[in-house]
Amino acid sequence: MTTRTLPHAPYIEAVIDTLTAAGLTPAEHWTSDGETKGMYCHLNAVITLDPSNTRELDDGEIAAGTPWRNGLILSWEWHTGAEEGWEKGPFWEFAALKEHDVCQYPPVQLPVYGYASPAAIVDAARKVIAREITPDPYSSSGGVRWSGGLVGDTWERHAELDAACETWGNDEASE
Repeated sequence: MTTRTLPHAPYIEAVIDTLTAAGLTPAEHWTSDGETKGMYCHLNAVITLDPSNTRELDDGEIAAGTPWRNGLILSWEWHTGAEEGWEKGPFWEFAALKEHDVCQYPPVQLPVYGYASPAAIVDAARKVIAREITPDPYSSSGGVRWSGGLVGDTWERHAELDAACETWGNDEASE
C-alpha cells in the first residue's frame, strides 16, 4: 500500500506548529481526503484543543463552571464545489466538545479566510476560547456572534495550496 501526502497536510502542520508555539498544543489532530471518493470529493482536517486541560479527567474531577470541559474542535474543509449545497473552496469551523468527542452544537464558521495564516488561526482560537467569538443560536446559517470581521490574513503559501487542492480535486473527480 502506498501512502501519499495530501495537499493540505503541510498547511495543517504549519497551523499545528503555530498553535503549539503559542501554547495551544493540540490534544489530537488528523487530515483526511473524505470517504466518498469520486462523488463527494473533499479534503478535511480536525484539530482538538484542550484549553482547560480537562480532557483526560473524569466529570467528577472537573470543577463546576470550567469552560471547555471536554475541549474545542477546529476543523478545516476544502470542497470541489461538485457536491450540492457545498461551495467550492476552503473554510474553517469550530465547536465545543461534549463527552466522547461529540460536538456540543453544530460546528459554525470561524471568521477567518479559508486559507488563513496559522497566526490568524491562533488569534481566532484565542478569541473563541475567551468567548469573544461564539455561535449565534439565532442564525440559521451557522453564524457567529462577532463584530470584528475576518480575523488575520491569508497564509503566505495560499496560492500553492489552492493549486494543489484543485489538482487533487480534478484527479479525484476523474477516478
